[in-house]
Amino acid sequence: MRSITRPAVLRGSATLPKRTKRWQSSVAEKAEGYEPLRSILIANRGEIALRVGRTASQYGIRTTTLYTDPDRHSQHALSSPFAVNLGSTDQYLNGARIIEVAKQRSCQAIHPGYGFLSENAAFAKACIDAGLRFIGPPWKAIEAMGDKSRSKKIMIDAGVPCIPGYHGAEQDPAYLAQQAEDVGYPVLLKAVKGGGGKGMRIAISADEFQQQLESAKSEARSSFGDDVMLVEKYITTPRHIEVQVFADKHGNCLALGERDCSIQRRHQKILEESPAPNLPEEVRQDLWEKARQAALAVGYEGAGTVEFIFDNETGEFFFMEMNTRLQVEHPVTEMVTGLDLVHWQILVAEGKPLPLTQAEVEERIGARGHAIEARIYAEDPSMNFIPSTGKLLHLRTPAQTESVRIDAGFIQGDEVSSHYDPMIAKLIVCGPDRKAALQKMERALEEYEVAGPVTNIEFLKRCCSSPAFVRGEVETGYIQKYHDELFEKVEVPEEVWVQAAIGLYEAEQARGAYAKQPSWPLQTIGFGNAPQPREFQLVEISSDPQVINTPVAVGVLKTGPETYYLSVGGGPPQALTSTFTPTTKTLQTFFSHTRLETTLIRDPDTNHLTLFQQGKQYRIQLAVPKWAAKALGMKDITNSVLAPMPCKVLRVEVKEGDEVKKNQALVVIESMKMETVIRSPQDGRISRVVHRAGDLCKAGTALVEFEGEHES
Repeated sequence: MRSITRPAVLRGSATLPKRTKRWQSSVAEKAEGYEPLRSILIANRGEIALRVGRTASQYGIRTTTLYTDPDRHSQHALSSPFAVNLGSTDQYLNGARIIEVAKQRSCQAIHPGYGFLSENAAFAKACIDAGLRFIGPPWKAIEAMGDKSRSKKIMIDAGVPCIPGYHGAEQDPAYLAQQAEDVGYPVLLKAVKGGGGKGMRIAISADEFQQQLESAKSEARSSFGDDVMLVEKYITTPRHIEVQVFADKHGNCLALGERDCSIQRRHQKILEESPAPNLPEEVRQDLWEKARQAALAVGYEGAGTVEFIFDNETGEFFFMEMNTRLQVEHPVTEMVTGLDLVHWQILVAEGKPLPLTQAEVEERIGARGHAIEARIYAEDPSMNFIPSTGKLLHLRTPAQTESVRIDAGFIQGDEVSSHYDPMIAKLIVCGPDRKAALQKMERALEEYEVAGPVTNIEFLKRCCSSPAFVRGEVETGYIQKYHDELFEKVEVPEEVWVQAAIGLYEAEQARGAYAKQPSWPLQTIGFGNAPQPREFQLVEISSDPQVINTPVAVGVLKTGPETYYLSVGGGPPQALTSTFTPTTKTLQTFFSHTRLETTLIRDPDTNHLTLFQQGKQYRIQLAVPKWAAKALGMKDITNSVLAPMPCKVLRVEVKEGDEVKKNQALVVIESMKMETVIRSPQDGRISRVVHRAGDLCKAGTALVEFEGEHES
């Protein structure tokens, strides 16, 4: 059990304001007289809608769910018999209509989840004005903390340390540039209404300030309808540490431990853990105390997260922002406290006091060990983590136990669309200590299989086994710092080529001699009805059109029901015994040195083959011979820069005839509410700008073309 003794001198504040709130008072008072909630409307989608629905159902509360046209077959839309179709995707933000639906369906309260309207003060106030309970903080607290400039002043007045910067109303670009000079580069540009990493950019020097400012403003306008920015000193080796707070209507305010969320890309988290590693106990207690001060300063109620930047060089921490809602990573805290935070939200909304004291919470945290959450996204880490879309052709997850939990909004067969955030699931594990929790996370990730859209699962495996991460040496720039290690090229083992070739051979045989022809010609040797030798030209799939992997030739000859001769890359043939089980799509092969079991998933639209073998994923495709590409009329796109996903073109940074350098910005696109800069893969001259600002593009569509001839 951790000591709850406070340090004599608290970081950032020599003396604390006298505590007038009963944050550690007795909770012996009864909850009599409070009217329990019987029906709520969940004003969100995906896994959070399912998450809230599970807890509500457990306590006998009827739920009404909302969905839009693209979501009509989604799991959250099907999770309740009381479901309402809002129509177009923008209707998740139509607060007036959502309130009207809640009243029509006799709902007593609205749970906003996270995202969408969860931190919208006007919506929270409108709920109260309509006679509904808002399962979240008071609208005034949301308003105060939603404006980052105003929130900084409130925190300073409350004795909570804040990072140096400009938080004023003057927004002239030249004036902001001067403020950046005064603060000192590098600086962080951040939308005052921002959240989730959107509307945020780092300017390393004055030369790139204006470009980064415009990019941050554009994304902020798109995401929040507001482009007012603040300028802050950027800590070069920061950690992102946040404290989960909870407050009720009776003055009780608790800290439920901290989470380290330093492993990020695009300023968004992908790994979170609690407790934060390598954090001195006196600093931990100071963080908890400052988080309570922050919540009490705005009269907070319900679940909230106070986020701090911790400077690894100095050991100081600074208030960054307060998220006035339940966080995506709340299951980490639930694992280390054994609490249901959604249930606590409902209790607070009903007017009941928090069921535990601070001392009881700390006793739970001290006894329950360590928890880690990995966010599983449909995105391509090798292409700067751009979102991916498509049908989940195959989904196999690790078994859920008391120490392994999965919060997901998708099942096999569901479509990951470009309309919403690309998170597929959250994988949460816990263990008696950090070492045990990390080991459990590595095994669980090895058992997590997703085929269809590209995912970050393989990247997460590398992060969790990265030596510095294992030592707990984390910072928000971790991915950039260890880029070469995390993105190191790994050669495909020979056994993978063998398994892929056998799988493709059996698929061809299953279609029969007169079945549908393959998408492109394959070499066939000999004649007759007997199974013939095949030679497959296989290549590892790369998302980057500029990366050309060398094809590997694999010859296959089947000599019996389960016997084969395989030759890889012109090498000597090897005799193998192999059995394919269609129901499980698994291929078991006995090599001379080992036995391998591989799951093979073939995409019928692209002929891509995904293999899962010994806890790793491989993506393979048939290489199209040059003569076949010409015969099939396949267009040469080697001189084109392609849209990596369905998107909208926001800005085109070049014009026809421009000379550009490698990595120069060409086009800025938006997809899944995320702004992405498409950069030049090479030095060259632009021959054609194919799409202009405002155009909607499909994945694989050419955005710009370069001059030059290439063999096709």
